[in-house]
Amino acid sequence: MDQSEIELIKQAKNGDSQALAKLVKKHSSAIYNVGLRLMQNESEAEDVLQETFLTMVQKLNMFAGKSALSTWLYRIATNVALGKLRDNQKWQSHKDLNDLDYEPLTGSQILTWPEEVDQMWKDQSIQSCMKAALTELPESYRAVFVLRDLEGMSIKRTAKMLDLTEANVKVRLMRSRLFLRDKMAKNFHCIEANA
Repeated sequence: MDQSEIELIKQAKNGDSQALAKLVKKHSSAIYNVGLRLMQNESEAEDVLQETFLTMVQKLNMFAGKSALSTWLYRIATNVALGKLRDNQKWQSHKDLNDLDYEPLTGSQILTWPEEVDQMWKDQSIQSCMKAALTELPESYRAVFVLRDLEGMSIKRTAKMLDLTEANVKVRLMRSRLFLRDKMAKNFHCIEANA
């Protein structure tokens, strides 16, 4: 954290509403984006954003500053989103990735997972394919994929935010990538757009 953010946090803890507003404004875009990627719905992403900042306001005095404020907010947002997904029971009809069999696809040449997922995400045709595939990815795997590949967090930071081991993050990330790759490869226009 930079010195100005540390000062804003101190002021916000002392009841300065302008400092609090500056913190919200600074982090709103990133929190909304992670909510949108996890929830796949703008309205629900806005709910995640609102609940994250309500939690921040209520618990800011408990924030010890051992990590960056952004890390703390990402963790709150991820927990809110995962809780909403569980509450909505959107993903209970899908199999766990541990139970899925991965058969090699025939008739398609599958490229390795791209290094620059954020660049791939900007392509509209790939984006629609990725969003469709993400809706079928179980939430625990989706959270790892979103934080690691779409938000660009390190394995260590992702593990800390999700309260997982680094090895578990790596396994879930690999399974998520395989699942998404296979889902996208089965959709011919995704293959053509990626070629």
